[in-house]
Amino acid sequence: MSPADTGASTVVAAASPVPDSDSRLTPGGPGYRRMSFALFLAGMATFALLYSTQALLPLISSGFAVSASAASWTVAAATGGLALFVLPMSALSERFGRRTVMTASLVVAVSLGVLVPFAPSLGALVALRFLQGAALAGLPASATAYLAEEVRPKALVTAIGLFVAGNSVGGMSGRVITGWVAQEWGWRVAVAVIGVIAVGCAVAFRLLLPAPTHFTPGSLRPRVLARTVRDHLANPLLCRLYAIGALFMTVFGGVYTVIGYRLTEAPFSLPQGLIGSIFLVYLVGTVSASTAGRLVGRLGRRGALYLAGGTTAAGLVVSLADSLPLVLLGLVLITAGFFAGHAVASSAVSKTATAGRAQASALYQSAYYIGSSTGSTVGAMAFHAGGWAGTVGVGVLAVLGVVTITVLGSRAARVERRGVGATAA
Repeated sequence: MSPADTGASTVVAAASPVPDSDSRLTPGGPGYRRMSFALFLAGMATFALLYSTQALLPLISSGFAVSASAASWTVAAATGGLALFVLPMSALSERFGRRTVMTASLVVAVSLGVLVPFAPSLGALVALRFLQGAALAGLPASATAYLAEEVRPKALVTAIGLFVAGNSVGGMSGRVITGWVAQEWGWRVAVAVIGVIAVGCAVAFRLLLPAPTHFTPGSLRPRVLARTVRDHLANPLLCRLYAIGALFMTVFGGVYTVIGYRLTEAPFSLPQGLIGSIFLVYLVGTVSASTAGRLVGRLGRRGALYLAGGTTAAGLVVSLADSLPLVLLGLVLITAGFFAGHAVASSAVSKTATAGRAQASALYQSAYYIGSSTGSTVGAMAFHAGGWAGTVGVGVLAVLGVVTITVLGSRAARVERRGVGATAA
């Protein structure tokens, strides 16, 4: 801490260094590892539960004798519930605390997860999944705010990165585990296994997460929240970023909801375990997301979005081939493009919002998961009507939407620069 900050003279500060009074967590310090591991487990449980049925849709279809589009609602309902409740949950965390909301969310979600395997009908399963998604909304709504308050700024990116890593590991491992378990014992046992794993993660999370020391409760003021949301929605750039996030997720949600159906059919006819292992492709997304910052540095935000959209579109076209290696290559390109585009858009939201960043982020997450629900449902309907080519068609239209919005953003930026130049002149 500098002498100017402490009020001490330069001489005294040089002779007797003032101890660092910032009590927030930092790497190597007490509690940091516990906090990081706790939130890693929370992120893992969240995404394992949220997408626990996605790799199992062909089995759910046959189990309930329903179409792919009907079974896809088990995914769409969960992501839709999260999308609808992430903003209210962010407000509750301002009043009752981040750790309290995260704990309550996990308790409710894992309790519902224990009931999911016993759903007697597709309607009951979809209802349970909606409630589960609504409960899980408390995690993304609160975790980043907890980290911002309890971790020193220099360590914040690393801490958030560990939470995001838990998300990706949970999403990937949940699908892989359910695929192999379902191959031997059916989809109900597979979902039950994920529920048991999530219970263990939730218990460990609550025992490990340090009590907050820098949280200041706020009041629930609907008018203030409504005004903040209205201001964000009136910002053209933020609205474009929300739409881009939703469209990218429409592609991703549609592809990964339907891919299991395609790979069970001829000419592939893969067993359920191998289909679940397809989700290991997510590791490519972890790499592409981590390089998004360098892409923006070289190409600018819009250039990075064009590259991400082009990579995604190329993957969609390649995946049309009736060759398993080419289908896998297509999935690699789709996954790399999606995660890069998502990373660019979501980081731009935080930079664009000068006030009410928590609500700006919550709105992005809402749009993102609405895109997931839309992609899951519309992609499955397109597959039912036109096969894999139908799903690819939906994805290509979504990518064209990303490109169109980015072009419009470029034009708007040029007009704004001209206006500023004219004013200065």
